[in-house]
Amino acid sequence: MGLLGAAAARAHEPITTKLTWTQEISRIVYKRCASCHREGGAAFSLLSYEDARPWAKAIREEVLERRMPPWGAVEGIRAYRDDPSLTPIEIESIVSWVEGGAPEGDGIYLPATPSLHGPETNTQAGAPVSEIVVGSADLVTLRETTMALAVAPRDLADGATMEVSAYEPDGSIDHLIWLRNYRNAWARAYWFREPLRLPAGTRLVVDAPAHGAAVLSVSRR
Repeated sequence: MGLLGAAAARAHEPITTKLTWTQEISRIVYKRCASCHREGGAAFSLLSYEDARPWAKAIREEVLERRMPPWGAVEGIRAYRDDPSLTPIEIESIVSWVEGGAPEGDGIYLPATPSLHGPETNTQAGAPVSEIVVGSADLVTLRETTMALAVAPRDLADGATMEVSAYEPDGSIDHLIWLRNYRNAWARAYWFREPLRLPAGTRLVVDAPAHGAAVLSVSRR
């Protein structure tokens, strides 16, 4: 009876938006969420309207707070490959759809279900020749020019914050990453969209709780 009542309540919600699941919202979900939110994935499925509709208000809150899709890296610090974060337009579309009654739309416009696979594994052409591990209490100065390819956290507790910065000899500062409210379930290496050249003499600094460290994947040229 409770489920029937909920279904009836949804059926009578006024529709005040032209955005629909079949035309706009499914495409965002398929692109940004399907790798985890699928049958057999890391989270419950959102691949159909019937799957997603009961979660509409929760989805709105998660995307407004930028908790979903899970990524961890604070926006605007640096560009990374395979970043699943929603664009402002995508967030606005989801919010407008939910607040407008979350209509389904005509099934003729529904795109094909995406191929179901897990999140992509980052790879980099020309594998890094080494790694540099920098702890929160370490003083690390590069002895030669280095190309930074990726950065990953190590031994960082859930809910912790980490900032990794490179202080170059000319006084400039490159912020490599800022992780906030970290979750180990999201563990990954963050591959830079463009390798970062760090000249000899650059100091690497990690601001993190005790035992936290950053691992830089690098090549030397």
